[in-house]
Amino acid sequence: MGDISSIQEKRRSVIQDAIVRQNKKRRLMDRVFTGVTIACIALAMIPLGSILIEVVKNGASAISVEFLTRPQGSIVSGGGGIGPAIQGTLLVVGYASLIGVPVGVLAGIYLSEYAGNNRFAYIVRFFNNVMTGMPSIVIGIVGYILIVLAVGSFNITAGALALSIIMIPIVVGVTEETLKLVPHSIREAGHSLGIPKWRVTLFITLRSAKNGVLTGIVLALSRISGETAPLIMTILGTSLFFQFTFEGFTDPVDALPLRIFRLAALPYEHAESFGWGAALVLILIVLSLSMALRFLVLDRRYKASGGARL
Repeated sequence: MGDISSIQEKRRSVIQDAIVRQNKKRRLMDRVFTGVTIACIALAMIPLGSILIEVVKNGASAISVEFLTRPQGSIVSGGGGIGPAIQGTLLVVGYASLIGVPVGVLAGIYLSEYAGNNRFAYIVRFFNNVMTGMPSIVIGIVGYILIVLAVGSFNITAGALALSIIMIPIVVGVTEETLKLVPHSIREAGHSLGIPKWRVTLFITLRSAKNGVLTGIVLALSRISGETAPLIMTILGTSLFFQFTFEGFTDPVDALPLRIFRLAALPYEHAESFGWGAALVLILIVLSLSMALRFLVLDRRYKASGGARL
């Protein structure tokens, strides 16, 4: 009996040593991959940080109330500002979002909740992936042919349509993948209560995945806010020294990406300063939109949790 107990004790000791060694190995691998991940993030932040520092350093001196509100004056003397370009950017991005966000979210819901893996869903996913990587200048040419030539002038509607075509594939892809992450038990709970599928999808499944869907919308907004090529072909693309203000949905407008593009091509010191300032304003607009959407969701979630606690 003593020999048997000693053998069992040795086995337990060997097993415990193996478990300890395995745990040490796992902790070591976890630390190694965590360090590699942090290093990769740091490497990625270096070019991003250098760009932001350069933009802030060169553009902060140009920012003023006159710069943000007034139309462009003389490039040589440095008068005026980029007011119409800011107005045009907000209008064209908002207009594109009104088109792209509903279409993208509804298409993502259809692919995730209704389409399954049939042939039509495969075709939609295939073309959605193709559209994600399509050059933006091609989309601008499509907007030029379909709307600009039909209307007879550059206009904000053509620009919004072109930007929405860029926006939709991003929103569709993120919405579909985010909805697939929602556990099926949540859907089954809704169906077990006799709730129709469309109500379960809109008020339970989509609500559970709203943070991911919002992330896709923010990514799409960030992408289209800085696009220049489609706007050259749709909302103006001709004037170097004149800024159009909004007068109607069939009239041309200016935008910050266009203004930066034009100012960067001019050999004047004030034009260069205005270009850096416009780039800084564009970054701040995108950052503000992203933070506003994030805080909107966080605020609602906080109120909901607070109400539940009460």
